[in-house]
Amino acid sequence: MREADPMEPDQTEPDHAEAAQWLARHGLTDAEPTPLLTARLAVRRRAKAVDSALLAAFILGAALMQTLGRLAGGTPSRPTLLVLAALVVALLMAQWTLGRWVRRVDRQAGARLPRRVAHPVQLGWRAVLGRPHAVFAVATFTAAVLLAVSVLPIADAALRYGAIFVLIGLFGAGAGVVMQLRQVLASPAVAEDEASLTADVIMRVEDARALVTPSLVWILPALFLYGESIGWWNAVSMALVVAGVIALFLIHMRSAGVATAARRAMAIR
Repeated sequence: MREADPMEPDQTEPDHAEAAQWLARHGLTDAEPTPLLTARLAVRRRAKAVDSALLAAFILGAALMQTLGRLAGGTPSRPTLLVLAALVVALLMAQWTLGRWVRRVDRQAGARLPRRVAHPVQLGWRAVLGRPHAVFAVATFTAAVLLAVSVLPIADAALRYGAIFVLIGLFGAGAGVVMQLRQVLASPAVAEDEASLTADVIMRVEDARALVTPSLVWILPALFLYGESIGWWNAVSMALVVAGVIALFLIHMRSAGVATAARRAMAIR
């Protein structure tokens, strides 16, 4: 008998019901919520919950460092910047570990299949993520970086201190997204038939789109770009969030759904 892996999520009735709902939501009504699919969806759901908690902890830690820096005089100090850099590294390592956990469960599930099928061609970022989502992610990141850089020359020590925090956080978050997106694209298919292969691609599309949703990119400028007085940078920070939400909504409305995008990717030869 195979020993239980402590890193593999135990499948429960709610997990089975969630898998059935997921299949129905994506038009796979003829497919059954197999143990393979249930395990893959369960680990993704739990990893997403942990990732949200990590993001909240990072924001709280960064806010604490900013507060301590302002209490110390409002100018950047090496110890506080080193602590922030450590927080960014810790967040990236934790997210990387979560990604490895998900891929590990996928590999273990695939190893138990009596036979495996593969994608006819290697799926690239255009097929999995799509150009509109990629352009949106790059544009949002670039706008946030330019905003933080543009306030550095302003003679406001607290504002410059916040801008440095934003830049460190942004580049850390960007590196994390690139690393995790590479994992999503490079991992082999875990499927035994046409239905599970379709489900595999749908999960990739969901994973990729979730990765490029710029939650941290929106939060950092609005949270940390505050100086001794309110200025144009505060308005731009809020405008970045509002415009980003509207743009993301329009992309979701005009782009193909996850299941449709997955089936188009599978049709590429």
